[in-house]
Amino acid sequence: MNLSGRAGSWSAAHWKRAAFGWFALTIGAFVIGGALGLNQRGDSQSGSGETARAEAYLRQAHFLSPASEVVLVQSRDNQPIAGTQRFQSAVASLVQTLQTLPQLQNIRSPLDPVHTGLVSKDQRSAIIQFDVKGAADSADKRIQPALDAVANAQAGNPTFRIEEFGAASANHVIGKTVTNDFKRAEYTSLPITLAILLLAFGAVVAALLPVILGFTAVLGAIGLCVFLSYLYPVPNFLDSVILMMGMAVGVDYSLFYLQREREERRRGNDANTSLLTAASTSGRAVLISGTTVLIAMAGLFFAGNPIFTSMGLATEVVVLLAMVGSVTVLPALLHKLGDRVERGRMPFVATGRRETRLWERVLRPALGRPWAAVVVAAGILLAAASPVLNMHTKLPSFTDLPHNVPIVQTYTRMINAFPGAPTPAVVVIRAQNVNAPWVQSQVKAMQRGALAAGIVKPPISTRTSPDRTVQEIDLPLVGRGDDKASIDAVQRLRTEIIPQTLGNVSGLEYATTGVAAGTKDFNDLMKARLPYVFAFVLGLAFVLLLLTFRSIVVPITAIVLNLLSVGAAYGLLTLVFQHTWFEGVLGFTSNGGITSWLPMFLFVVLFGLSMDYHVFIVSRVKELVDRGESTEDAVLHGISRTAPSVTSAAAVMVAVFAIFATLSLLQFKQMGFGLAVAIAVDATIVRAVLLPATMKILGDWNWYLPRWLAWLPETEREERPPAALVD
Repeated sequence: MNLSGRAGSWSAAHWKRAAFGWFALTIGAFVIGGALGLNQRGDSQSGSGETARAEAYLRQAHFLSPASEVVLVQSRDNQPIAGTQRFQSAVASLVQTLQTLPQLQNIRSPLDPVHTGLVSKDQRSAIIQFDVKGAADSADKRIQPALDAVANAQAGNPTFRIEEFGAASANHVIGKTVTNDFKRAEYTSLPITLAILLLAFGAVVAALLPVILGFTAVLGAIGLCVFLSYLYPVPNFLDSVILMMGMAVGVDYSLFYLQREREERRRGNDANTSLLTAASTSGRAVLISGTTVLIAMAGLFFAGNPIFTSMGLATEVVVLLAMVGSVTVLPALLHKLGDRVERGRMPFVATGRRETRLWERVLRPALGRPWAAVVVAAGILLAAASPVLNMHTKLPSFTDLPHNVPIVQTYTRMINAFPGAPTPAVVVIRAQNVNAPWVQSQVKAMQRGALAAGIVKPPISTRTSPDRTVQEIDLPLVGRGDDKASIDAVQRLRTEIIPQTLGNVSGLEYATTGVAAGTKDFNDLMKARLPYVFAFVLGLAFVLLLLTFRSIVVPITAIVLNLLSVGAAYGLLTLVFQHTWFEGVLGFTSNGGITSWLPMFLFVVLFGLSMDYHVFIVSRVKELVDRGESTEDAVLHGISRTAPSVTSAAAVMVAVFAIFATLSLLQFKQMGFGLAVAIAVDATIVRAVLLPATMKILGDWNWYLPRWLAWLPETEREERPPAALVD
């Protein structure tokens, strides 16, 4: 008996240990982890390239940049306001109030002649600048008093527009939006998943089992990731990634296993034989599929960025738990429930042989004209993938929120009046004494050069660490702070202006950070690391499938088909979000790009999940071939018998991912849409058309292994275990 069969046999014989041990592990980890609290990674610790070096200079000097805030005071009737009595009175009163707040520091007023550039050229707008004391990553928790003061100033001066924007206030608003979104996603995903499984199984108890196992795997992974965060800090949004991946793969694996057990029962086998057949066949496919997903997610460790490493850790934990739970806890519960798993039968739900016959009719066109099916299906996928050639990536920014959110409107008005002011380039310098005259002379020269080149706008501000070893200079960029104009300005700063000025000071170290700099560095890193991630994931997946099926053709076709599926998802994602076609339908405003971290994340997730279906289907086909069926018959029978499971699993995934496409933040909307579309394409065009047609064309060549690879060890095959293995 193979490994999964032995695991199922032991779990069935010791169902109490398996079931109660699982619930103790997962729920216990969640409760303890919740009490311990997550050790979060801040934004300042997540940079790449020169951005990361700049942040390191600040951290090493114990001089983390405070969160900077800007209050916009603007005329509502487009008339000049600077110098008027009403303007001076409103600004003076607000500044006085802000100065009384202990959370704030470095308040700069447009009424103070020392601070230049705080009034717009048209005299219709002015800004008040200040910093929030303490770490910038937690400033959103201390910004409410300032927001209240600004709101009171607005109420007392209705003829002006008085609004606040900055990292702290934006994160404060975004945090509330994201929290509400994810609560809705969590509350929605479970009932939708259950409804789909009720249609798949036609019985309440059978439908509940995958949901329970998937959800407990999510709880356990969230708790275990809290412990891991004290070894490697993680961002707080990982709970959402764990929920999405955990429910998807957890339900998948349980569904595959349970469907096979029910199929064996319909054939007339007794409960023990059916259970252990499922353990040795579908259980083995679950182990192979889960290992493939683990390999794919491990590719994130090669990305060279802490965010990807955190994502890799979280998804590895939840996939491993889902895999282990499916081959141990599920057989234990099935053994204990016996025929009671069919309780709560639903009438008029097509299951079993009717589904198989339906899928045989669906597959016959592709098997009848395989070459035509391959040409048409591959042509559709390649056409869908073509927009990826023009994909533009960018880091998320404040403008990625829906434009009906008031703080986004404030940001838009602010950058129109003061380009670059809310999201400047930040030049960080380090020396024994940054206040030394020879250092400051070059700092001034850099500022003059940037202004003269037309890539920076006033006001320019500086901050110096208490020990005078580090200074940061804020340079408001042309453009919107995160667009191509701003990125080009950063590139010119780095390659021309800064080396020609600061580069003249011996012993001076410097680096540039900020939103535009971060976007450029992140994009550069992704371009450099993507080949390594692809090579790792594709290489290990090839080796795993080669060893599993002892065929060199199966892994090649699997990789090609999965890459077609991923490419189509990339293309459709670019088409929808980089342009404005579906803005009204999906409720977003295009920012002209795709979130920078998304292409790599989508690749590893989609490749892993697509391989899930491929391994499950091909394992069943190979099982039938090993029993004597021809490859053509095995393809028809194997896919038609597994198609109901794959369809149900895909429906669950599409539903869960589609929920994320309804969230407010553009990066999560893009992620949900990309995953949902990719799974839908993979489960239909790829698995119902391309895969059967390709296997029909290849025939016995599907199982070809060159002689020079005959030395490869033969892995454990599926077996029909004797019924007496369980007491």
